[in-house]
Amino acid sequence: MKTPYPGFGLGLRPEHYADFLDARQPVDWLELISENYMVPGGKPLAMLDAICADYPVALHGVSLSIGSTDPLDLDYLAQLKALHRRVDPLWVSDHLCWTGVAGRNSHDLLPLPYSEEALKQVVAHVRQVQDLLGERILLENVSSYLEFKDSVMPEWDFVRAVAEEADCLLLLDVNNIYVSSVNHGFDAQAYLRAMPADRVRQIHLAGHHDHGDYIVDTHDHPVCEAVWALYADACRAFGEVAAMIERDDHIPPLPELLAELDQARAIAARVAAEQQAAA
Repeated sequence: MKTPYPGFGLGLRPEHYADFLDARQPVDWLELISENYMVPGGKPLAMLDAICADYPVALHGVSLSIGSTDPLDLDYLAQLKALHRRVDPLWVSDHLCWTGVAGRNSHDLLPLPYSEEALKQVVAHVRQVQDLLGERILLENVSSYLEFKDSVMPEWDFVRAVAEEADCLLLLDVNNIYVSSVNHGFDAQAYLRAMPADRVRQIHLAGHHDHGDYIVDTHDHPVCEAVWALYADACRAFGEVAAMIERDDHIPPLPELLAELDQARAIAARVAAEQQAAA
């Protein structure tokens, strides 16, 4: 069953805790980094409970390492399940990547080879997590800066195959699609067209750093015009999908992010009006 459309959200960061505690902010929901609250107690959980009392939340992880050749970390999964019970989130998401091997965490989101072997491994891990949580999870496409010789399919075919074979959902990061399309020279529109529309549950919007001949996904700039244009195309392709702004560095005052969120609202509303008029 599809989760009711929750609207437009922000990634909650400590710099804005006071804003959200002091007054109700014009956001429909908040995305929380799961690992920040996978702790035994203290201020993080007190903040978590206060936020959840006022806003719907989604959990977004960075350490699941769904694509690793290592077995999934059972202690991590137990903590994630406990957090899931505590907050009753809209959904749980993580990244379609690996973060380490042989028990070592790189603390980065590493791209996968798009091979049949990697596909089989990811699908098995996704099913394990979904069985544990009792619901489908969302997987996010990551940005990348290199390609593997072992890849036998384009990224978008791999992402679609994972979603369909594991019966999971997708968190489509529009900025990551744009970054990787520039870095690797592929057609971002082809990526959007390949996505199974009924599985796209959430969209990320963020900024990046443009080095001229390559782009790095830094989440430290406002969303650029090219990414806004791609977001409009995503709205045309997928209709009403929960969208949010991510900022992880050079974090501005909350009103600046709320203004960006209003821009996302305006684009989605304009596309919906255009489609209604055309119909």
